[in-house]
Amino acid sequence: MTDITDTDILIIGAGIAGVGLAAELADTHKVIILERESQPAYHSTGRSVAIFLPNYGNDVIRALNHFSAPMFMQRDTKLFPEPLLTPRGALTIADETGVAHCEDLIRNGVNVEEISADQAVKMIPILNRDHMKAACYQAEAQDIDVNALHQGWLRKATGLGADLRTSCEVTGATRVNGFWLVETAGQTFRAPTVVNASGAWADVITGLFGGRPLGFTPMRRSVAVLPAPEGYDIRSWPVLDDANETWYLKPDGGRLFVSPCDEIPVEPHDAYVDDMILAEGLYRYEQAVTTPVNRVERSWAGLRTFAPDRTPVAGFDAELDGFFWLAGQGGYGIQTAPALSQFAAMLIRQQSLPDALANIAPRLSAARFQSSRG
Repeated sequence: MTDITDTDILIIGAGIAGVGLAAELADTHKVIILERESQPAYHSTGRSVAIFLPNYGNDVIRALNHFSAPMFMQRDTKLFPEPLLTPRGALTIADETGVAHCEDLIRNGVNVEEISADQAVKMIPILNRDHMKAACYQAEAQDIDVNALHQGWLRKATGLGADLRTSCEVTGATRVNGFWLVETAGQTFRAPTVVNASGAWADVITGLFGGRPLGFTPMRRSVAVLPAPEGYDIRSWPVLDDANETWYLKPDGGRLFVSPCDEIPVEPHDAYVDDMILAEGLYRYEQAVTTPVNRVERSWAGLRTFAPDRTPVAGFDAELDGFFWLAGQGGYGIQTAPALSQFAAMLIRQQSLPDALANIAPRLSAARFQSSRG
């Protein structure tokens, strides 16, 4: 007979969402984290080019950004000895087709400054003036140390007794007498509450529990790593993106990360680069700068998983007892992780929410999809 391991909370997925929640809950609950891969943060978390950008996302995402900011800026130095954020800035430029988008960002964003072509070129000297018809700048954008955030939370969770099980893929589940019996290869786990923090596999996992999918879509995003243009010190350059969101550039460690901003719907898998899509993005990038792409040092792809309305789902399922969703963070998962971790932990503990989170709770619930389908 397969051994049964009991716990209070069983979290499926050891990316930023699952580990962040485990760090919040482990002081009051016995927590086990199941990870299908041989190491945590293997997929989206480990392949994130993360920026803390307060204006990024819809109104719910921006509210989560605002709630997350104090945790990043007033970090627990025992968990995070080095700063989680470092100044970067974000420069947006537009050709003639993107001027309206740039103007909209200036008009509706917070602390977004319209700047001249001269100012933009001073920030990034390789910009092509003939291509640029408008520009704006967000000084508040900062780099996020994703690995430090994830590892700090993992140390906190395991230090409080949370148990991380890697190479532990869920194969089935049944609800028996108020508990979930969750099957993996050779072992069964029993818990009253299961958290689905499985990223691109969120709907797949739900099916194993007998639930109905919410319609999450994993989307591939590709990144090329380029050498710094010869003769330029890129360390102080801001993130650079196209107002139409057809490419972006981020300096990192003396190299340039350039992405075509692809969002190709795919099945959940270990993502790989589509060379044609990457080449198209690099071509668009080359039109905006004066230095050609002569060499790609390496490339990679990751999955950004979105709910149908591009707003995360955080809350108990309306149809499955003891089944909690923490999924669909898409391209906002790192910068909203502090807020979503605290929000999810408070819901599981049945605590009162602060007004900032209570106001957006209905927009995060799984019921917003389930109530509409009868």
